[in-house]
Amino acid sequence: MPTSKPDNYLDFPADITGPGLLTRAWRFGNVVWLAARVYLGYKSVQLWTRFISDRNKAELYRRQDLRAARALYSTAIQLEGLLIKASQFIATRADVLPDEWVSTLSGLHDRVPPRPLAMIHDQIERELERPLGDVYAEFDAAPIASASLAQVHRARLHDGRECAVKVQYPGIDGIVRADLKNMTTVLRWLAMLEHDFDYRILMREMLKYIPMELDFEHEADNSQTMRRNFAHNPDVIIPEVYREFTTRRVLTMELVSGIKVTDVEGLERAGINKHVVAQKLVENFCEQVLRDGFFHADPHPGNILIQPGPKIVLLDFGLAKDFPPLFRDGIVRLTFAILTSDRAGIVRSFGELGFRTRNGSPDTLLALSDLFLGNTIKSKKAYADKELIEQFSEEFPRTLRANPVVEVPADVLLVSRMMGLLSGLGKSLDSQVDLFTTIMPYAQRLMIPLIPQPAPAGE
Repeated sequence: MPTSKPDNYLDFPADITGPGLLTRAWRFGNVVWLAARVYLGYKSVQLWTRFISDRNKAELYRRQDLRAARALYSTAIQLEGLLIKASQFIATRADVLPDEWVSTLSGLHDRVPPRPLAMIHDQIERELERPLGDVYAEFDAAPIASASLAQVHRARLHDGRECAVKVQYPGIDGIVRADLKNMTTVLRWLAMLEHDFDYRILMREMLKYIPMELDFEHEADNSQTMRRNFAHNPDVIIPEVYREFTTRRVLTMELVSGIKVTDVEGLERAGINKHVVAQKLVENFCEQVLRDGFFHADPHPGNILIQPGPKIVLLDFGLAKDFPPLFRDGIVRLTFAILTSDRAGIVRSFGELGFRTRNGSPDTLLALSDLFLGNTIKSKKAYADKELIEQFSEEFPRTLRANPVVEVPADVLLVSRMMGLLSGLGKSLDSQVDLFTTIMPYAQRLMIPLIPQPAPAGE
């Protein structure tokens, strides 16, 4: 199947057909109305507690959190597509966001309303260019998971292999492309109202990766790379992809079972220690980022299953990143500098990675290092410790307003996203992970070849 050339907007293939004018206008109107409700709700609470009365301030914000989360949930269900994906990410941030947001949106992880079976059948037959029955001996009508861009069905190949078939919703790529434009426009308007909270730079960087998630052949390549990287480790399971039944919009892979990582009661019933799971997750992602320079950037609860052992099952590699060697070395240097509290090394490493602040002051970069690892290391507390999260949530916005970050490399944003998701999972698992003792051996071992060696005597 020929590969289309990307156009000049966020690297989407040029053959993508977007929704019609009326549909685009309707979706744009819904996004604007949602943004207005959320923004005005928080602004009214802010002004009321500042100028009229700050009595019951916490309760007023709690109620607004719940109203805003419900508004996002209902709009996401209505629009689907990109807004569901954004909501799923928000729901993973139990470490920094109020429970009202997390609990309200958590239902969107793998319980998105599914598409009709006939639509899914037609999509598979179009992509594989053959009747469904010629590919699968059995195909379950009810999906085992439905998400923002695709849904997954259990099936069996004619040779007897049990498989999971991930099918992209017809037309979803054009809808996502239109939604990206809508959200970028709304963020630009909000930045005009609130100059201290301009997230367009971060969004532009993150949106570079959305088209990758719509290309299942790219996901298959990522999955095969991850299988090779962990072939030596029996405690990490990556499903095999069946490439002969995989295209840009249909992915057929080995069916692997397990307990959802956030199902703490299910883990307990299976005799699996949740603290060991949290420890192995951190070790696994240390190996991905620091050792391999290739990591799963979307470890939300729907993408991680646990088997007795415990063994970690990783799913969905649409958002995975392969670092250039020099960038991976920069991440190793930054990690080592944070672990050893080397302030000059932290600032230098951030600069080498491509971070820039408005006035060049190191304060924001040092605050960012605390976001990554620093507070946890210095306090010797467990990752996702509630007190540390609350402290950072109060202090970091003030530092960012004083000296905003004006340039952020997208690769680091993916690392930050991954760490944020792991932190949220850590809270759910009551993580007791000591990051210093866990990460330091990796950092020390990988720093050795990066330290300049003295020239031999006589030279």
